[in-house]
Amino acid sequence: MTLKPEEVRWVAHLARLECAEEEIKLFTAQLNEIVAYVNQLQEVNTEGVEPLSHCLPISNVFRADEPGVSLTVDEALKNAPARKGEFYSVPAVLE
Repeated sequence: MTLKPEEVRWVAHLARLECAEEEIKLFTAQLNEIVAYVNQLQEVNTEGVEPLSHCLPISNVFRADEPGVSLTVDEALKNAPARKGEFYSVPAVLE
């Protein structure tokens, strides 16, 4: 599969990119090299190879998700620069 300049223009349009004609030529050549490499990878025999997400047999070690003692509102807001009742008070960002 090779990409045509029209297809590269369409992808650029979808990405909201404005490209000059010489850039379209350059990107077409570069993308065709990438597609050729991917096609080369697809020729590798993967018969009997199970899909994996990591090359080593590792797994994440998570602690049990058990409820614990939480901070009180006063403890949680103790270092807040400003507070409004039981909430942090921050300056408005939008007008």
